[in-house]
Amino acid sequence: MAAISVRDLDEAVRDRLRIRAAQHGRSMEAEIRAILTEAVSPSTDPRGLAQMLLARFGELGGVDLELPSRTEAPRAADLFQ
Repeated sequence: MAAISVRDLDEAVRDRLRIRAAQHGRSMEAEIRAILTEAVSPSTDPRGLAQMLLARFGELGGVDLELPSRTEAPRAADLFQ
């Protein structure tokens, strides 16, 4: 198991860590381990980005847009301009 030291940690950050650890019923060391583990773990959310956005903002409703009909056929892109 690896060990690390964090130097020059702001006292306000240390105090917030202590409070957060107490709220979760853990030691500061265990809280820091949990924070670091979550920060570097791959997302466990199986939904894609679109589904996550829909879940977050779907209740706001959508927008109905009127698309103009095409008056001319689409042209090929000129990739060598």
